Amino acid sequence: MTQRLDALRQSLDSLEIDAMLVTDEINVRYLTGFTGDSSYLLVGPDQATMLSDGRYEIQLASECPSITAAIRPPSQLMMDLVKQVLGDSGYSRVGIESAVVSLSDYRKMSETCPDLSWIETTGVVERQRMVKDDDEIATTRGAVSIAQRSFQALLPMLSPKWTERAIAHELEAKMRFLGAESASFKPIVGFDAAAALPHYHPAEIFMPSCGVVLIDWGAKYRGYASDITRTLSVGNVSSEFERAYEVVLAAQLAAIDAIKPGVEGKEIDKIARGVISDAGLGSKFNHGLGHGIGLQIHESPRMSSNCEDVLTAGMIVTVEPGVYIGNEFGIRIEDDVLVTETGCEVLTTLPKGLDDCRLVL
Repeated sequence: MTQRLDALRQSLDSLEIDAMLVTDEINVRYLTGFTGDSSYLLVGPDQATMLSDGRYEIQLASECPSITAAIRPPSQLMMDLVKQVLGDSGYSRVGIESAVVSLSDYRKMSETCPDLSWIETTGVVERQRMVKDDDEIATTRGAVSIAQRSFQALLPMLSPKWTERAIAHELEAKMRFLGAESASFKPIVGFDAAAALPHYHPAEIFMPSCGVVLIDWGAKYRGYASDITRTLSVGNVSSEFERAYEVVLAAQLAAIDAIKPGVEGKEIDKIARGVISDAGLGSKFNHGLGHGIGLQIHESPRMSSNCEDVLTAGMIVTVEPGVYIGNEFGIRIEDDVLVTETGCEVLTTLPKGLDDCRLVL
């Protein structure tokens, strides 16, 4: 955690601020290891201070013992604690996270500390989080492993007696049993036409004896997320589905093959989109190719046509092209990929060939 704080301190001069007040709970966790909430982190050139309340005094001492804690009593408001800590600091220009601080809170801060200049910053800690350290990579591997083992345990159980919602609930239960703190997000399970809705909510619909089953899921392990999608076929499916599946798989493999440091995310998106467009299905791929994962399920970098993010070793991204045929079926194949010094490593290892994903009931 010390290295992460030091990296933030090194950016203070370029931001022309004396200190940074971090209020986003995810960013506070990233910088300190603190897993609670309702707490701020003030980072200056030589010291970091956690601003919290009595509920977390013991937890703070345990999770981040090297960081000074300023604990407010129940009678004190957080803004008054901010004023107290900053009043003793000597800082005059303090950075705030403009994407996190509400207009109401900004007004309170300005009224409570009228002698301070609050300087808006954007994505400072988020840019640090884009590149994972060895511990983060190892933890993400754990999240991927739990998700994969849960899926493998689920498959032999499936039959037409299962509904979309029951599959989603069972998959999440298995992930928790194997050590996940939760699912990374509510699992998406869609049959046939429902699979064509990328952010579909599972319903009380029974699995078809012949058709398509799309499952998008991930495990949250020690704070870090995994994100995987597999599209299964049950019984006899149409030649149109089989052709589209092979196109999506070819697009994903081509994109993964191109991932390496120095390449813009939009170029990877272009490669996958080109394969799908050449097959006459370009209009059926209606979202970006992928996104970063970490303490949040969606974070930078992004791989889409309008994104300028450049891939760097240590980033972990999803690669998830899709083809969605309204009222018929949807196909998405998604893996988690680590950018390495020389190329990339696919962290997910579940089979994804058309024959591999035929579900025998």
